[in-house]
Amino acid sequence: MNTLALTSKKFVVPGVITLVALVLLAALPRYATAYTVILLTGILMYIILAMSWVIFSGPTGYVSLAPAAFFGVGIYTSAVLGKALPLPVVVAMGGVSSFCLALLIGALTLRLRGVYFTIFTFGLNELIKNLLLWYEVNITGTRGRFVIVVDNKTIYYGMLIIFVLTLLTAYLIRRSKFGLALKSIGESEEAAAHIGINVTLLKVVTFAISAVFMGAAGAVIATRWTYVDPYIAFNYLFSFMPVLMAIFGGMGLFYGPILGAAVLGYLEELLITRFPYYYMLLFGLILVGVILFLPNGLAGLIQRGEAALRQLKWRPAEGARRHANT
Repeated sequence: MNTLALTSKKFVVPGVITLVALVLLAALPRYATAYTVILLTGILMYIILAMSWVIFSGPTGYVSLAPAAFFGVGIYTSAVLGKALPLPVVVAMGGVSSFCLALLIGALTLRLRGVYFTIFTFGLNELIKNLLLWYEVNITGTRGRFVIVVDNKTIYYGMLIIFVLTLLTAYLIRRSKFGLALKSIGESEEAAAHIGINVTLLKVVTFAISAVFMGAAGAVIATRWTYVDPYIAFNYLFSFMPVLMAIFGGMGLFYGPILGAAVLGYLEELLITRFPYYYMLLFGLILVGVILFLPNGLAGLIQRGEAALRQLKWRPAEGARRHANT
């Protein structure tokens, strides 16, 4: 009986909640306003970026600042191929392009550790941005490209599909031997290598898998913009925001980055609307306060609240038992 209850609590209940949430998200464009659809598209985009970042950086401890590079590759893939190919093919090509780039970069750099890897991944975004800018200005004689615009509902559903695939991939990796091997790398890379794990190959493959969803999200969101250039596509904020959102939500629990991306994504929109000239300052102050006072993120706060509730429930029950015994 206890085993059945435990199984229900850990798997069935979260599964039902997730299914209901996905059904509501799928039906939302039928009833919501256009603004709500656009807002949720942006929030889903941030969740994809944050969860993709956590797939690799969460268990291994390698802090990657390359999301903007893979996201930007997806954006430019959509800008270049959008006129010639259908949207699903363009989105798939955006994911494949980011996968190939991450595979190459990972093979070259994932022997680096610590701050060296972080600096290189940030420099990668700047390198691609400036190379592309030089190519456009000097070779094509233009700067930027116009993008084939798609209606908001199509963009929303495309982002929702990528969102579901990202969560499914993250969950399967987390629950598999593959994920266990990644955790062992984060705890002690030398020990993981000694027990027979191909550390370099595992890191490179995981790094490339995480890039697929970033590139696909970039290919979808590009169709919402009329025009893109290297500074728009490879904006460094797309590297820092997923990291901050994952930390804000808490990486200890699976839903932590989802919660962090949803809250900060909505907060960003709110601050931009009300304080367009000061929103980055306010955003930074909020994040500093969270990091100082919520080191485990929102997920850690929820865990502490659940522990406090369990303790409150236990005390009356224990008191009643003691009174009955006396």
